[in-house]
Formats: sequence, structure tokens, C-alpha cells
Amino acid sequence: MVRRATIMIEDDLDKKIRSYQAKKMQKQNSTYSYSKAVNDIIRESL
Repeated sequence: MVRRATIMIEDDLDKKIRSYQAKKMQKQNSTYSYSKAVNDIIRESL
């Protein structure tokens, strides 16, 4: 199940998330959504 949530992300964290996203897109040679990046980072952290 997917739940939509609105959160505020500070600029420095946004840059890190976008960098993570870009690395995944290069590695997979395909699209990789910002939401997926955020979910993956949270999963790795918990």
C-alpha cells in the first residue's frame, strides 16, 4: 500500500537525495523516481 505524505525537506538534504537518485539512474541506466530514492534511503536508515 502506498500512502501519500507531504514533508518539508531542507535544501542540503534535497541535494543529497538528488545525488543518490542520479547515481541510481546512472547505475541502472533508467529512470529512478525521487519518491523511490526517499523510500530507499529511509529503509536503509531504519
